[in-house]
Amino acid sequence: MSYALELAEAGHFGRAAERCHVTQPALSQQIRQLEDACGAPLFDRLGKSVRVTPLGREFVERARRIIEEAEELETFLAGKRGRPERALRFGLIPTVAPYLLPEIFPALTRDLPDLSFAVSESRTDALIDGLGDGSIDVALIATDLPSGGPKLVAAELFADEFVLATPAVEPAGEPVALAGLASGRLLLLDEGHCFRDQAIAACGLEREAGRRTFAATSLSTIVEFVANGQGVTLLPSIALRKEATGGRIAVHALQSPGARRMLRLVWRDGAPYAGVFAEVAGVIRGMRGV
Repeated sequence: MSYALELAEAGHFGRAAERCHVTQPALSQQIRQLEDACGAPLFDRLGKSVRVTPLGREFVERARRIIEEAEELETFLAGKRGRPERALRFGLIPTVAPYLLPEIFPALTRDLPDLSFAVSESRTDALIDGLGDGSIDVALIATDLPSGGPKLVAAELFADEFVLATPAVEPAGEPVALAGLASGRLLLLDEGHCFRDQAIAACGLEREAGRRTFAATSLSTIVEFVANGQGVTLLPSIALRKEATGGRIAVHALQSPGARRMLRLVWRDGAPYAGVFAEVAGVIRGMRGV
């Protein structure tokens, strides 16, 4: 059933085999045996790709529910034993992952050597959905908990202060007043990133003005534009060690009250590993001296 789910998602025997960590002939043989047991094809072979048949679509949906129930049972039993025996599925938002992971993992490996992690990177909405459907165990986000969706528990980690990044040759009096920034020069992430919304709110921009500004898929891309004199941007402090190297940009403090975001570790209420997640949060706080 797991092989069938991976094949349905990948639409390709080779990619599905890689995800399942088996050879392509082994995967093909298992799918053929499954189809023999079902008495009908579950997949249409279309040259280099595959597509689920109507029967296959129904089979995959039923198999997914069975596998999720089996994983929940395994998680429940492991929780009763106190510690997970599999890798914890740890999701982070893109404006945190590349900057904090190099600090987090040495600390977690040192302080919680019995744990292992399977890391993924997604936007906040996708991480919340993953916590709801069980595909993610714990997530690091930078927003308040949503009012709808799954009931979650949050552990505050630390506040991440914002700074203004300008071209290195551009003078700017410090501290910088956000209200004085020209919205037309502000470079933002594209729609769907929580950091974009936080930057718009911090600068007091109307939504329509925010939509008219440049939008990029990553902070690294925005920093390159800033370095080339094409605008200014807000950066979270955790990004400075990576993004502000080499003197390519100038970094300026913000006038009080400034702007910041609170990083939080979140998990589903009632999760069997809640105690473990609290330990992870404690290690991250300790790493940051909080």
